[in-house]
Amino acid sequence: MATNRLFKLHRHLLMLGVSLALGACAVGPDYHRPTSPTAQGYMEEGAQSTTASAPGADGQAQHFKTDIDIPGQWWTLFHSDPLNVLIDDALKINPDAAAAQAALKAAWENVYAQRGFYWPTLDASVDPTRQKIAGTLASPASSGASFYDLTTAQVSVSYSPDVWGANRRAVESLVAQADAQRFQLEATYLTLTSNLVNAAVQEAALRGQIAATEDMIDSQSKILEANKKQLALGDASEADIAAQEATLEQTRASLPPLHKQLAQQRDVLAVLTGHTPDQDVSARFNLDSLQLPQDLPLSLPARLVEQRPDVRMADAQYHAACAQVGVAVAARLPNINVSAAWGSATDEKHTLFGSGTGFWNIGTAITMPLFDGGTLKHKQRAAEATYKQAAEQYRSTVLSALQNVADTLHALQSDADAMRAAARAEQAAAHSYAIAQKQHALGDISMVALLNAQVTYRQAELSLIQARAARYADTVALFQALGGGWWNRNDVAVTSH
Repeated sequence: MATNRLFKLHRHLLMLGVSLALGACAVGPDYHRPTSPTAQGYMEEGAQSTTASAPGADGQAQHFKTDIDIPGQWWTLFHSDPLNVLIDDALKINPDAAAAQAALKAAWENVYAQRGFYWPTLDASVDPTRQKIAGTLASPASSGASFYDLTTAQVSVSYSPDVWGANRRAVESLVAQADAQRFQLEATYLTLTSNLVNAAVQEAALRGQIAATEDMIDSQSKILEANKKQLALGDASEADIAAQEATLEQTRASLPPLHKQLAQQRDVLAVLTGHTPDQDVSARFNLDSLQLPQDLPLSLPARLVEQRPDVRMADAQYHAACAQVGVAVAARLPNINVSAAWGSATDEKHTLFGSGTGFWNIGTAITMPLFDGGTLKHKQRAAEATYKQAAEQYRSTVLSALQNVADTLHALQSDADAMRAAARAEQAAAHSYAIAQKQHALGDISMVALLNAQVTYRQAELSLIQARAARYADTVALFQALGGGWWNRNDVAVTSH
C-alpha cells in the first residue's frame, strides 16, 4: 500500500511539474531584429559603376556589381597559387583562429549546461556512519545500544518548473552569446585572411621598390663618377659634384627602411601562418604574380548588415541583453521547487532495503523575495540599461560599417585616378629614356644625360609601384568591408544549436 501511495504521489508530482512547465510564460521583452538600413548606396551621388581605368600594368577598369556574391575564398580572385597555399595553411594552424574555435565551443557548452535546468535533478547517496549516543539520552537504535552503525541510502529528486521563463531567457541569452562568438570567429578568419593578402601585397610592392631604388643608386653612382671625370677635365664644378653626392646619398638613405619593412613583412607572414619569425616562409611575392580583380561585388546596405561579422555580432549581443532583462524580471517573482526522496536506513548493513527500513518524503516550496534592499530591482534596471546600450552599440556598428564601405569606395576611385596619373608619368619617362638611349647611341648626348633620364624613369616606376600596391590593398579592404564571403565557405567547422 505504501508503495502504491508513493507511486501515485510521484505521478502527481510529475504531472504538476509538466503542467507548470507547459503553462509557463517567459517574462521580459521578446527580441525583434532591428530593421535594415533603407539607404540604396554608400555615397551622396551613389556608388560608381566603374572606377577610372589606367594604362599600363593593372590598368583595367574595376566594375562594381550588385548582382554578384562574394566567394568564400575571395583571395583566390588574385590568382596567386602561393598565396592560396599560404592562407590554407594559416587557417589550419593560426593560434588566433584556433583560440576562436575553442571559445565558440566553450560558448555552446555553456548553452548545453543551462539547458540541463529544464529537467529534474536526480541524486543518489549512501551515508554509512558510526555513532555514540550520550548516556543521558535515549538511543534511537532498536537494540537500545549507545554505540551503533547507521547506514542510509536514498534517491532524491528536485525540480523547479520554469514558471516565468527565467531559464528559457537564460538559455536564449547564452545562445545569442554563442552566436556572437560565432561571428567573432568569422571576424577572426576575415582579419587573418585580409592581413595575409595585405602582407603579400606589401611584400610584392617592397621588392619592386627595392629593385627600382637599387637601379637608381647604380645610375646615380655612375653619374657621380662621370662628373668627377669631367671635373678633372675642367668641364664640371665642385658644386656639381656636391649636388650629385647629396642626391646619391639621399637615395641610398631610402634603401635601409625598405629592407626593414620587407623583413618585417616576412615576419608578419611567418607569424600569421603559425610559425616563429626565424622559420622561413617559402612563398615569395611580386606584383606581377598577382592579378587585380576586375568585377567587384557591391552589396546594398540592407544586405551588408547580414554579411558583416561585426554587425551580426552586435546583433547577437543585443539579443543576449534583451533576454537578460527577462532573467532579471523573473528573479523578482515567486519561484516553485518540488522535491522528493525515497530511501532506506538501518543499523545493520545486511538489512538495508529490508522490510521496515524504507522512508520517503515529498514536498513543494514556494519562495518569493519580500525585502532585499532593492538589489533585484536595481539589477533589473541595470539589465534594461544594458539592453538599451546594446541597441545603441548595434546602431553605431551599422553606421561604422556603412562608412567603412563608403571610405573604401572613395579610396578605390582615388586609387584608379592615381594609378592613371602614375602610369602616364611612367610611360612618359620610359619614352624619354628610350629617346635618350637612341641619342646617346648616335653621340648626341652624354652618358650623364642618359643616366639622368634613366633615374627619372626609375623614379616614375617607383611611384607606379606604390600606386599599384595601393589599388591592391584597397581592393582587399573592399572584400573585408563587405564581410569576406564567410556565408559561402564550408572549410570552417562551426558548432550550431
